[in-house]
Amino acid sequence: MNYYIIAGEESGDLHGSNLIKQLSKLDAKASFRAWGGDKMQDAGAHLVKHINELAFMGFVEVLMNIRTILKNLTFCKDDLLQNKPDVLILIDYPGFNLRIAEFAHQHGIKVFYYISPQLWAWKSSRVKKIKQYVDEMFVILPFEEDFYKQFDYKVHFVGHPLLDAIENYEVSSKLDFAEEQKPIIALLPGSRKQEIETMLPEMLKITKQFPDYQFVVAGVKSFGEAKYQQIIAKLPAKVIMGNTYALLAKSKAALVTSGTATLETALFGVPQVVCYKGGYLSYIIARRLVKIKYISLVNLILDKPAVKELIQQDMNAIMISKQLSVLLDSNSQESITLKQDYQNLKEILGGSGASARTAELMVGMLKR
Repeated sequence: MNYYIIAGEESGDLHGSNLIKQLSKLDAKASFRAWGGDKMQDAGAHLVKHINELAFMGFVEVLMNIRTILKNLTFCKDDLLQNKPDVLILIDYPGFNLRIAEFAHQHGIKVFYYISPQLWAWKSSRVKKIKQYVDEMFVILPFEEDFYKQFDYKVHFVGHPLLDAIENYEVSSKLDFAEEQKPIIALLPGSRKQEIETMLPEMLKITKQFPDYQFVVAGVKSFGEAKYQQIIAKLPAKVIMGNTYALLAKSKAALVTSGTATLETALFGVPQVVCYKGGYLSYIIARRLVKIKYISLVNLILDKPAVKELIQQDMNAIMISKQLSVLLDSNSQESITLKQDYQNLKEILGGSGASARTAELMVGMLKR
């Protein structure tokens, strides 16, 4: 089978790479053409576009890059027609992928969607497009099954692939951060350029207030180590590139930009403060449109404020320092409760094996 996979972000690259590995085990003749990152390429995909060229955050930022996005859409459509895959597998990234789903459907290409767009948060009207253009939907959050059921659309709940990624990491070697004998506070400022440039300077403001800890930034290769060093400047922090899991495995606590990283941090059992600050106009628009109680996946899945969320004006050095101090006291009631919440989270997510289950379902459907 010829598979064409599109992911537009770091998390999609991770999940796409694990899916490719599982599909390869079941389909000896599998070939993969993809929009993704280094992980998908390492798993065996021929990379058409790198995620460095694709990730734009926020309403205003998308508008500012609309010409690039439209060029990418045109290029993708032409590439699909030239390569005629047996199936198009879309991974999240809805603004782009739903347009490609419509195009592929119109040209007789089978469309699978792995990792649903967060339509339960906003734009539930897009379900109509999914029903129209997506042949099969594979969801990773337990409440998404019920969400789609409201619209009379059957989906497949496969469990969350992060459990696989973290389980696979456990058997690999762990990087040694013990250059100092101080416990580590991890800083995860996101994977997009806009996120990092907004979040990291604010996170770094508290470093001198915690002299008994070492601060380590989880760097992504797409941003570049030199740029992190420019932001860190003379502050007491270091950056580790491309080894977020190794960092989390050794961390006492973490400051985490809202996104998939909040869930990764929780699954490693690391107490966290969730941070988010966007462009003012984008934030005002989001407040009017988004219909969810929480911004972190941890709280959304548990349906309770298990981790503290600092959003927009609350995401400042004073509030970060206050919340981090609470988490660093392992005997506090907040820390004890959080441990139990993290355990409940793992149970709700349905155990490991999501990538294998998804691959088995996909290959079975394609062989019908």
